[in-house]
Amino acid sequence: MTQQPPFVTLEGVTRQWDGRGGVRDVSLAVPEGAFVSILGPSGCGKSTLLRLISGLEMPDAGRVRIGGRDVTGLPPADRGLSMVFQSYALFPHLSVRENILFGMRVRRVPRATRAHKLAEAVAMLGLEGLEGRKPAALSGGQRQRVALARAVVSGHPLCLMDEPLSNLDAKLRHSVRRDIKALQRRLGLTLVYVTHDQTEAMSLSTHVVLMRDGQVEQIATPRALYAAPVSTFAAEFIGDPPMAIVEGAALGRPGALVGLRPEHLALAPAGAAHLTGTLREVEYMGAETHLIVAHPAGRGLIVSVPGHAAWQPGQQIGLSLPEEHRVLFDAQTGRARERPAPGSRGHPAPVAPSP
Repeated sequence: MTQQPPFVTLEGVTRQWDGRGGVRDVSLAVPEGAFVSILGPSGCGKSTLLRLISGLEMPDAGRVRIGGRDVTGLPPADRGLSMVFQSYALFPHLSVRENILFGMRVRRVPRATRAHKLAEAVAMLGLEGLEGRKPAALSGGQRQRVALARAVVSGHPLCLMDEPLSNLDAKLRHSVRRDIKALQRRLGLTLVYVTHDQTEAMSLSTHVVLMRDGQVEQIATPRALYAAPVSTFAAEFIGDPPMAIVEGAALGRPGALVGLRPEHLALAPAGAAHLTGTLREVEYMGAETHLIVAHPAGRGLIVSVPGHAAWQPGQQIGLSLPEEHRVLFDAQTGRARERPAPGSRGHPAPVAPSP
């Protein structure tokens, strides 16, 4: 895939407090029109990274460029971007209409232009008939759509979103997630999206930036991140259930750790099993049942079988771990031993760490 020129660039960006937390020496290049999710556990630095792009935080070191322009020292208002927050950030005393148009009024956009953009945004996000309501009279999903509409009418080509769906219930999250993806495609936005929810990151993004302890662990397409993790951290963070990890010595690979996705684990008779463990839990999920297996050499051993499985905890269970689906990691460093698929590390297209 041809790599596009970057629209947002971070060059060796560091922001910490007393030498702790934040992010350290992060470089990243995001091309125009990409949907990039910054994913990771709490405290890994993902929101700090977004705040550095927005100008809400200033780096201790490094540069931030947007559209080829060095914006490192500029305030948020001068960076040409919009933001959508977890808390909606709506003015409670203003109506839906006034909240959406607030930024345009401040910038003295002509009345006719404001009216046109309002009508377009309201129709796009299904807010017709709600223009006169105050935020208190709206549901959580409606409030988040108002926040999205405000970002849409700004006309800025770059939109930053900081966990915008975390206050919504599961059904609303799914619905608003579709709205966000449709908006990004329709408007051609460059969108940088912070989340701790891997389902959001994997379903929405062209590329995912996986963070760990203030640094980038892996940058990849969702498919490459799932199939070719560069470390046991990436392997066990991505996937539900996550990748199982087995000590290599139990499989004739001393010095290695062997990873296998749950869909590749299979039941096997005792004489043909690579491992034999004890069934710890049986989780009925409807269309499938998860069999959670305990083994002293493995963690995360979960087998998915169709429908309802008539197994009981405490039974011995044999597992097959097909050789062709194994991912090898170094037992000391946790890093992948065999070269991951193209696009999973280094300079993936279209998103890459900066040189």
